[in-house]
Amino acid sequence: MSAQNPFTYRNGSLHAEDVSLARLAASVGTPFYCYSSHAIEAAYEEFRNALAGLDAEIFYALKANSNQAVIATLARLGAGADVVSEGEMRRALAAGIPADKIIFAGVGKSAAELTAALETGILQFNVESLPELRRLSALAIERDIRAPVALRINPDVDAMTHEGIATGSADKKFGIDISEARAIAKNAAEFAGIDFIGLAVHIGSLITDLDPCRRAFERVAALYRDLRDQGLPLRRLDLGGGLGIRYRDERVPSLTAYAQMVRDITRDLDVELAFEPGRRIVGNAGVLVARVEYVKQGRGKQFLVVDAAMNDLIRPMLYEAWHEILPLREAPAGSASVTVDVVGPICESTDIFAHARSLPPLNEGDFVAICSSGAYSAVMASSYNSRPLVPEVMVRGADFAVVRERPSYGSMIAMDALPSWLN
Repeated sequence: MSAQNPFTYRNGSLHAEDVSLARLAASVGTPFYCYSSHAIEAAYEEFRNALAGLDAEIFYALKANSNQAVIATLARLGAGADVVSEGEMRRALAAGIPADKIIFAGVGKSAAELTAALETGILQFNVESLPELRRLSALAIERDIRAPVALRINPDVDAMTHEGIATGSADKKFGIDISEARAIAKNAAEFAGIDFIGLAVHIGSLITDLDPCRRAFERVAALYRDLRDQGLPLRRLDLGGGLGIRYRDERVPSLTAYAQMVRDITRDLDVELAFEPGRRIVGNAGVLVARVEYVKQGRGKQFLVVDAAMNDLIRPMLYEAWHEILPLREAPAGSASVTVDVVGPICESTDIFAHARSLPPLNEGDFVAICSSGAYSAVMASSYNSRPLVPEVMVRGADFAVVRERPSYGSMIAMDALPSWLN
């Protein structure tokens, strides 16, 4: 086991740190998520070390994984939080992240959310449109305060990632056009409730090429210089997140190269920097463990039917995402493999984790781990087909704890209420 890969075989059994995943399956039941606290800590420290010498802070993006144990692990390392809803803000606060280390992003913040964040006293609002800016200013004036704002810029840069997670081109809903940002800055006095403190940019997720980042950062840095020269008292540049991880055979950007690029671009700015990694911190720190229910022979192909489903892990259905799948029992060296479709039990043809995947022969009752499931996995789950959300487990060395329980069917049904005419 290493910090980079906490999931390794020991004596033929796949472990999370020092805990056998088969032991967890017997204790917790399947399916379940398992997170390595050491892997989360190591990824955060690698990011922080790469930024050494810069006036920089890290704000963990809760949308990647908002389990309280994950947030608290990072809070104890000094991380702030990047949130996109009032719920995420309240999760960050509950996990120990102070209000003055919270950045509130998102394109559709409601008046209630803006009000809650204003009254909480967060560090920064990343504002994404002129209507949002007007709404926030009015709410701040009502409370006789000034809202600290970074204008999120849309730099019109293609992140060269999956279309569903690209946010930096002009045809996307995210951010403010550079020309519009100049007009806002020119008329800054009109927004009496706003304290313009910086600019922000985020061009997408799962970025594996630094060139789009460089082009986006250069454009925003140039705008930052211009606006500050025009008298806007900017002091912070929020460079977002989005760096990819290795799911299969991707060439993942080096954090050292990424940090050096930032140094080169911001060398003469005398600016505070904010970074918002999510997937890069937690993505490879988690697995989804499932049980084989059936091995079904179809016409010309074999199906491995597992008890996890697309409601537990939607990424393969939503983004055609590839996740490595490992048996919990290590196959003997040189053993034969079979080609299977790994599918779930939901009544949808899209409930599939892998097409034509080569795996060792598996039988009913065997277990598999779906890897790189620490980000955008449990956090995107649903109870479709009235399937309970699956439990989440965190390990640390030889210890483990269930950090989110599996709800009972009774508790799920109790969330509904019958109208008076049916009682």
